[in-house]
Amino acid sequence: MKNKANNNILSLIDNNPDKVILSLASRVKERRLEKNFTQNDIALRSGIPLSTYRRFELTGEVSLRGLVMIAFALNATDDFSTLFDKKSYNSINEIINIESIKKRRRGGTK
Repeated sequence: MKNKANNNILSLIDNNPDKVILSLASRVKERRLEKNFTQNDIALRSGIPLSTYRRFELTGEVSLRGLVMIAFALNATDDFSTLFDKKSYNSINEIINIESIKKRRRGGTK
């Protein structure tokens, strides 16, 4: 029941995990079409089953390894290098706030 409530709440948010996943799958499909590859071409190049690739384009569901293999097939692995890259700061106050958070100690640690 709790999961259903979370899903309902997430559906009200503009940017939720489902939308991010589907957007990513859509961009992969666009890149595939730009390169004039078929779904079968990508499946063969990435080493994942065609049914897995088709499901990815429809639902966005794929393992992380599968996504990386698809990126290799589309020559798009550079995109992963910035995925969780260090944040760039807009002000000195942002840096100070981050540093103060880093210095906080967790309960029970010395």
